[in-house]
Amino acid sequence: MATADPPKPRIIQRLEAQRERHRQRSFLVRVLYTIVGFTVLLVGLAMVVLPGPALIVIPIGLALLSLEFAWAEGMLERALEHAERAKHTARRTTTRQRVLIALAVALAIGGLIAWAIFGDIPYVSL
Repeated sequence: MATADPPKPRIIQRLEAQRERHRQRSFLVRVLYTIVGFTVLLVGLAMVVLPGPALIVIPIGLALLSLEFAWAEGMLERALEHAERAKHTARRTTTRQRVLIALAVALAIGGLIAWAIFGDIPYVSL
C-alpha cells in the first residue's frame, strides 16, 4: 500500500504557478532575477555566521532562484518541509517542557549577566 505524498506547502504551489509566468519574461529580466537570487542567497549564507535573519533571507534567495533552477526548488521544498515538521514538533511540546526551557534560558541569561558584573568579561570601549 503506497502512502500519499503530503501536500506541498502553499508557497511552493504559488511558485510553480509563478514559474510559468516567469518563463514568458525577457531574457534580461530573467538574468536579473538570477543575479538578485544568488546575491540574496549569498547574503543569507553569510548571515549564518554573521548577525542577521539567515533563516528568512536564505529561503527568499532560494525562492527567486527556484524560478530558474530545479535544484533551488528542491532545496526550498526540503527547507519548507523541515520548517513545517519543526512547527508541528513545537506544538506538541508540553507545558512542563516549555517551562523547563524558559527556566534554562533565564538561568543562562542570569549567568551571563552575573559573569559580566562579577567576572572578567573583556569588552570593547568606544
